[in-house]
Amino acid sequence: MTTIQDAAVRDALRAVHYPGVEKDVVTSGLLRRVELDGANVTVKVDLPTMAVSVAVQTAFEAALLAALLGVPGIGETRVKLEVRVAPAPTPLGKQALPRIKNIILVASGKGGVGKSTVATNLALSFKRWGAKVGLLDADIFGPSVPHMLGTPESPAGGTADKRIAPAVYFGMKVISTAFFVEQDDAVVWRGPMIHKLLKQFFDDVDWGELDYLVIDMPPGTGDVQLSLSQLVPVAGALMVTTPQTVALLDVVKGVSMFKKVEIPILGVIENMSGYTCVQCGHHDEVFSKGGGARLARSIGVPLLGEIPLERRVREAGDDGTPIAVGAPESQQAQVYMDVAAAVAQSLVVRSLAVPRRTPGLNLLK
Repeated sequence: MTTIQDAAVRDALRAVHYPGVEKDVVTSGLLRRVELDGANVTVKVDLPTMAVSVAVQTAFEAALLAALLGVPGIGETRVKLEVRVAPAPTPLGKQALPRIKNIILVASGKGGVGKSTVATNLALSFKRWGAKVGLLDADIFGPSVPHMLGTPESPAGGTADKRIAPAVYFGMKVISTAFFVEQDDAVVWRGPMIHKLLKQFFDDVDWGELDYLVIDMPPGTGDVQLSLSQLVPVAGALMVTTPQTVALLDVVKGVSMFKKVEIPILGVIENMSGYTCVQCGHHDEVFSKGGGARLARSIGVPLLGEIPLERRVREAGDDGTPIAVGAPESQQAQVYMDVAAAVAQSLVVRSLAVPRRTPGLNLLK
């Protein structure tokens, strides 16, 4: 009776790569386990994100099976795929947050580009893909996320162990300074107070297990940006811009700031990217055209999406039911789903650039 060797299976699978990832499934740590029964082989392999199309998943599984069938004498073969969102590596000198796999900053160089709308719908789109998601409104002086989300399923409060319980909207955990100050009160704080509050949002909030924590940043390059770069291991930043030149100039400054504090730029999202009249169908580039693509090329990152200017998106945010959940079958909601998938893929490529390790577990057996 033929007996297949574990090493032969691993060697065969070294020819398979997850789409877009340079390292093969063995070297990158995606091969979770090899189970041998004489000539029969079962391999368990991680899908590093759930935000992947059925076509990509099917092609990946087919490539794994094809590689196994190339092993001489092999019998029955099985591939079991399981979603395990790949965690971002923790940079040297940063404290790991083991229960939060990826921290994503949604930033802009200036206000008025729809950054909070993008952050909110992006987080909800991750949730629609099936991820465990949190949303932190880090715009201390002008928090708007709670208004966009409407009435919470459960408000922010305290826990039995004296921690902060985040509010829950549409099944997603959310924290904002708006929960702790009166609606019309101005927050007048210096940098050290902002730093202390942000630290509390990570140390004292019961976030639970999260695949993605999306942080809606204030515009510009101030105290919040600097504090977050010091406090937590950020997986990367997304730069939101409108197409016109004046917005791009400010975004470039934001990119420069993130480079100085060693936070990678995941990509550019162009918001308000053209408008089509719902009455006559006329299309107009209200804020110019192609600015996001030019910016992405100039700084060497991908353009992750172009989100059109749509009245429905604005109305949904004003009404407290973001387009991603209020009209999930709409074209606008699908754009956000595509952007979420592109962001997830960008994170996968970065996180699998180095092999993953799980303490006490041999991933290859």
